Amino acid sequence: MEYVYAALILHETDEEINEDNLTGILETAGADVEESRVKALVAALEDVDVEEAIESAAAVPAGGSGGGGAAAGGAAEEADADADDEGADDEAEEAEADDGDDDDGGDGGEGLGELFG
Repeated sequence: MEYVYAALILHETDEEINEDNLTGILETAGADVEESRVKALVAALEDVDVEEAIESAAAVPAGGSGGGGAAAGGAAEEADADADDEGADDEAEEAEADDGDDDDGGDGGEGLGELFG
């Protein structure tokens, strides 16, 4: 979770969500930084509008379903979990493939809503 929180801090402070910035925040916070997790999260958030995901997550009631799919939070949480596996390139490809699997027309905020619900 600390990786997702670090990405949210970067977003909130209008800093670019990249490997160097994410690593810097995590190290400053005293977290053990795994390079593969950082790479996977940055790749997962590459095409995500974080602000839109936060706004749509705020509209989802606690325990409710926003009909979302591959959202910023969902992709970030999945990238965080996938980062336990070896091979950052495989993780980035999986995250990109998952980003395109949202065929249900949902608002995409369900995963991020779970952070605040």
